[in-house]
Amino acid sequence: MAHGFLLFLLFSYIISTNIHACKQTERSSLLSFASTLSSPPSNWTSFDCCRWKGITCNQDAWVTHLLLPSQGLKGGISPSSLGNLTHLTHLNLSHNSLYGSLETQFFLSLNHLEILDLSYNLLYGELPLSLSSCNIQIVDLSSNHFLGAIPSSFFQQASNLTSFNVSNNTFTGYIPSSICLHSSPFLRLLDFSSNIFNGNVALGLGKCSKLLVFRAGHNNLSGLLPEDIYNATKLEEISLPLNSLHGAISDKIVNLTNLAILDLDFNYFGGKLPLNMGKLSKLKIVTLDFNNFEGALPSSLMNCTNLLELRLGSNNLEGDISKLDFSRLSQLTKLDMWNNNFTGTVPVSLYSCRSLKAIRLTRNHLEGQIHDEILSLKSLSFLSLGYNRFTNLKGAMKILMSCKSLHVLLLTGSFKGEGMPYGDDMVDFDGFQNLRFLSLARSDLTGQIPVWLSKLKNLEVLQLGFNQITGPIPSWLGTLPRLFYISLPNNRISGEFPRQICRLPRLLYEPIASQVEQYEIELPVFGHSKTTTRTFPSQKLSFYREWIDIANNNIVGDIPTEIGQLHLLRGLALSSNNLSGVIPDQISNLKNLEILDLSMNHLSGKIPLSLASLNFLKYFNASYNNLEGPIPTGTQLQSFNSSAFEGNSKLCGAPLPKKCGQDNKDNRDVDHGLHQLLWFYIFATLGFILGFWGVCGSLIINKTWRYAYFRFMDNLQDKFYVMVTVRINTMKRRLRG
Repeated sequence: MAHGFLLFLLFSYIISTNIHACKQTERSSLLSFASTLSSPPSNWTSFDCCRWKGITCNQDAWVTHLLLPSQGLKGGISPSSLGNLTHLTHLNLSHNSLYGSLETQFFLSLNHLEILDLSYNLLYGELPLSLSSCNIQIVDLSSNHFLGAIPSSFFQQASNLTSFNVSNNTFTGYIPSSICLHSSPFLRLLDFSSNIFNGNVALGLGKCSKLLVFRAGHNNLSGLLPEDIYNATKLEEISLPLNSLHGAISDKIVNLTNLAILDLDFNYFGGKLPLNMGKLSKLKIVTLDFNNFEGALPSSLMNCTNLLELRLGSNNLEGDISKLDFSRLSQLTKLDMWNNNFTGTVPVSLYSCRSLKAIRLTRNHLEGQIHDEILSLKSLSFLSLGYNRFTNLKGAMKILMSCKSLHVLLLTGSFKGEGMPYGDDMVDFDGFQNLRFLSLARSDLTGQIPVWLSKLKNLEVLQLGFNQITGPIPSWLGTLPRLFYISLPNNRISGEFPRQICRLPRLLYEPIASQVEQYEIELPVFGHSKTTTRTFPSQKLSFYREWIDIANNNIVGDIPTEIGQLHLLRGLALSSNNLSGVIPDQISNLKNLEILDLSMNHLSGKIPLSLASLNFLKYFNASYNNLEGPIPTGTQLQSFNSSAFEGNSKLCGAPLPKKCGQDNKDNRDVDHGLHQLLWFYIFATLGFILGFWGVCGSLIINKTWRYAYFRFMDNLQDKFYVMVTVRINTMKRRLRG
């Protein structure tokens, strides 16, 4: 009886297994898809594909889920094979390396599809005219290489669509204006960012009554914000940075009572900020940098007690910010108001924002001193107060050195004409132990490079340029283990280039540099391009490349041969000093070098042939030295303008117009001509003497007179020869100089 029962269970299991085993047609389709991959899923070998990794079947053994995100899949996607999975509801192949295009038939076949996620692949081509599945809810095609326009008809069947993301592709044309008319009333997210869309922002957004997130930044959009965007009252995020939008923000923005993120930076918006912005009580992030906003900052903003970030940099805002009460913004972590026209002092109320990590008030008209209340900001890691009119630098540094979390301190262009913080009371301090970036540049500070900097073992970037610093470059700079950027140009620094600098650990070898902890600063560092008026942000400290700049000082002596040890160096600026000797051949060891400026020194000798191996060199200047010989031929050096070599009279070869060997030939021609001229003068002199003797010789009969005559004529010839020689030498100098 027991044996019979066991046989019954076994038979039932076999029957149930066969019933729920996947359809052979679908198994074949999956195997066809796997055959196009260079790294197919490892366990797709058993008979029942419903048991394969990433596969789910329904009770009728139809494949409904194909979920293989981040599996390292490489190869061409096969729309024809996947299109045979006609009961598929969930398809997620994101974060792989699949390529190919999506054919129309692919969408037509998958008419049960609810979720389609093909993001972060290498797919390309245009989108078909329509999403055929009326069940589709989520479409994510972001971070691929899709192109062309998105047809308005693409959304006609998508009556249940809740999320549509095509960011980071190369789509062109207009953002479909009918998306909120044809799509589901349940649409929550629209992301068109990082493409090449142009024209106006999509009209009809007000019809998306449930829309929470609208992103279309990093495109070529222009025009005004559509008025109906203020009708989408559920909106929690509007993100439109890096476009060419203009106009004012309407007072109707107060209708968006759920708005938490407003990002409009890098546009051309203008006018005054709405006075009642403070009614948007859920605001967390306001990013309006790089626009043309003007007028005073609305005091109502201080009512936005949920604010985490307030970034208003590079506008035309004005007013006395010390009168603003920041004390209610207890959650504020970042305040960025740089490059405006604010006046007053650093607001005392700001020190009540105990969560602050970053403050930037650079390039305003602030004044006063730094007070010790700033020490209440225990999390402060980024402080930029440059280009204002602050006083008492030494007092400020003694206070700020106790900010234990401080990573970035930028005081560029403030504290004009004061002395470099120095003295016995600064020697024994133990502050700034986490400081990575220090700038005291462009302030006409006097004195020497202070010794207390030698204790900043985490310092990576040091900017002291454009001051009145005297004395030598201290050798202890070469002992700072993390330092990779030294900027000391336009000072009065003297002495030699210290060889110890050539031992900076961070610039020596890749293994040493790679061990350093990477750090992302709280606010972006802005870099300007010569080819555009736009400015682009970077929050990586590595935005500052490995660099040594001591240009325009009084440095003397040779360039040390040890410079070749700094294998990771990208920029070396030694121009406008009094360096002598030859260009060290060891510079060719700096394989990463992009900038090399040796101009306006007293360097001599030839340009080393080995510099031809500097394949990454983008800027080179050796002008106005005493260099000689040919410029190395067939190298990258000849791709630079002739101005990079001018002022070296003995240099020759391309790109200079002076050909090598031309000097010797010219010298021989000049010498030959001048010698002919010399003999002409000699023969003329002899002719004069002989003629004189022929006429007057018969009259000279007395021996004494004959002796006197010959003495006179000998002296005359000697003086004449000397005169001719001097004249010839003078002519030679003029011709050769």
